[in-house]
Amino acid sequence: AGPVGLFAALSLAKLGVRVEVVDRQWRTGAHSYALALHGQSLQMLGELGLSDSIVERAYRVGSVGLYDASGRRAEMRISELGGPFPFVAVMPQDQLERVLERALEEQGVKVRWNHEVARLDQDDRGVSATIHRLEKQSTGYAIAHTEWVVADTAQINVPLVIGADGHRSTVRRSLVSAFDEVRPAQYFAVFEFRTDADLSGEMRVVMTDRATDVVWPLPDGACRWSFQLSDYAAPAATREKQRVVLQQIGGAEFPVVAEQRLRGLLAQRGRWFGGTIDEITWQIAVRFEHRLAERFGSGRLWLAGDAGHTTGPVGMQSMNVGFREAQELAAIFASILRGKESIGALESYGRGRREEWRYLLGLDGGLKPTGAGDPWVARQADRLTTCIPASRDAYARLAGQLGLEASGGGHPAGS
Repeated sequence: AGPVGLFAALSLAKLGVRVEVVDRQWRTGAHSYALALHGQSLQMLGELGLSDSIVERAYRVGSVGLYDASGRRAEMRISELGGPFPFVAVMPQDQLERVLERALEEQGVKVRWNHEVARLDQDDRGVSATIHRLEKQSTGYAIAHTEWVVADTAQINVPLVIGADGHRSTVRRSLVSAFDEVRPAQYFAVFEFRTDADLSGEMRVVMTDRATDVVWPLPDGACRWSFQLSDYAAPAATREKQRVVLQQIGGAEFPVVAEQRLRGLLAQRGRWFGGTIDEITWQIAVRFEHRLAERFGSGRLWLAGDAGHTTGPVGMQSMNVGFREAQELAAIFASILRGKESIGALESYGRGRREEWRYLLGLDGGLKPTGAGDPWVARQADRLTTCIPASRDAYARLAGQLGLEASGGGHPAGS
């Protein structure tokens, strides 16, 4: 029940479908990880009556600047796309989740926090789900600590399931669907801090010989820099891990990256930044994997969001395309439950998801120079595929501003 799962549930509820939402977390995210909502996502949220409450909490990004270590080389102007939301909205994830949860409560839907799906069995009539209720229990003698344990177990029967349960998806495992890496994983040093830098409502992508970095402006005078680390080696052995300083964010632990490394990376790759570095709230190393589900569903079990795909941090594509996936599944589910379509109607959803994500992950087709753009941009075409904060027609139009065109099967403009 992250953003995609909550959005899927609300979409179903608005269509008159009774929905059960299960999440092993004990509440919506208590961390302030900032996310970026594409214009298409804002439009879908607007259809559910939520855009005003979201936009008023967000920082608006109207352009994407492309930089190298020395300065600005090109730009994509999101503000020229038109429509009701010609910008990307940046806001903390926990605030978005609270807006979605309140909207669900207004529809009479309560999220089952502290619950997890332990098993799913489907047949021609429906899906039987084994649900564990979790609670914290104190344990340990010499060193006391708490851990989550199964308090009780229940069985529920439902006609259909959307698995928006993240990269460790139980629903995907129930489908026996492979989730292989399609490109090598990347490590990024991620820093969030306050600054007096004037980012002027611009997301900045920095391309050097061996790395693609990004700086996002955040609300309240903050920013987030993500530097790709081509030389980073994660601690492997247990003894080595014990010597690493960790920072805990949202229930997960990440290796800490020293402030000195931030200053060194800015000197190497962002000399043009020029802002102060104050109140660092994050300084961590994060592994980003590029994975794609072998299939997005079968029968009555279907995937949306990170359960079906993961990618890098620059274009914020996985979550935003996940909203569209959730909306599409909700519409098909409602039609099936009303007898207007058969279960077989979901197969086209699965094919479309694989095609689009093979493009967005750089497996099929790609961005090709038209000859009308800057030669420097043309040389970055392959790397820019995952860096554009849009999908479908908006993706193709932003690429066109750079003198690039989307080509190959499954490209966004043809989805």
